Amino acid sequence: MNDILPADEIQRMTGYKRPADQLRELRRQGFWRARRAKVTGEVILERPHYDAVASGADSGQPSHKPQVRPPQLRAVT
Repeated sequence: MNDILPADEIQRMTGYKRPADQLRELRRQGFWRARRAKVTGEVILERPHYDAVASGADSGQPSHKPQVRPPQLRAVT
């Protein structure tokens, strides 16, 4: 079993041939560990990360959305 998804599988997943478009689409789908190889420029997506995201076990990086805290009520004395 290969630890990195092959280029043709990444192309089928994203619908794009260009690595920049593939990477953008993978990140949109939640594959935050996808990256480009420094030498070849191809997209690298590790199979364990793909399996974790596809099964819902890896929700990715922490959300940058603002979190609302409920107000603390003070006791009236």
